[in-house]
Amino acid sequence: MPPLRVLIADDNPVVRAGLAALLATAEDLEVTAQAADGREALNLTRLHRPDVVLLDVRMPGVDGISALPHLVRLAPVLMLTYSQEAEVVREALLLGAGGYLVHGEFTPDDLIRAIHDTQAGRAHFTPTAANALLAELRASSQTQPVVAQSSQRLVNHMAYGLSSREEEVMDLIASGMNNQQIAAACFISEKTVKNHINRIFAKLQTTTRSEAIARWLGTARPGVTGHG
Repeated sequence: MPPLRVLIADDNPVVRAGLAALLATAEDLEVTAQAADGREALNLTRLHRPDVVLLDVRMPGVDGISALPHLVRLAPVLMLTYSQEAEVVREALLLGAGGYLVHGEFTPDDLIRAIHDTQAGRAHFTPTAANALLAELRASSQTQPVVAQSSQRLVNHMAYGLSSREEEVMDLIASGMNNQQIAAACFISEKTVKNHINRIFAKLQTTTRSEAIARWLGTARPGVTGHG
């Protein structure tokens, strides 16, 4: 069997070099490329067609979460990051990540095993990621919203993979708020609101507020983008 071909995406050159040196000790793995951000990871994945992508979350420019839904169409992705927030873990899994490892919680053998598991379609988590996911599931099970709203939110969550903050912003957009009002309601800057909206539009495959609202409220079908 030829070695599994791995692409490393992390903005820290020291981390990239360390991972590459570690994986070089495994006869059945080969590092084919290294990327410093999500955009470069996507370009190099298209070029080299690795068997597994190791992906950091927080990177300048295009971050790991933004690149993830595009990368998983090309190769299995294993999140390898310092980010351990429950919301980030959940979003990464919803967007198609095959596992989630937090730095400092795995041995070299664990990482090599996780890469093989990811390529084979078996989920692999370090303790913090597993606990974060469990906490999210428990929190979700304790909430009892109105049935119709809950059903639509579940459909939206599964179909579009918005984060909790993005869902909050989208709800405010649907209520008719402008960016300034949303920023005030969420205690964030207008620039951050615009960043959330750009990411929401990408996930909903829309280009305007009206299209996004129609998609979010269930009056437009997923994958069908209107005009205007």
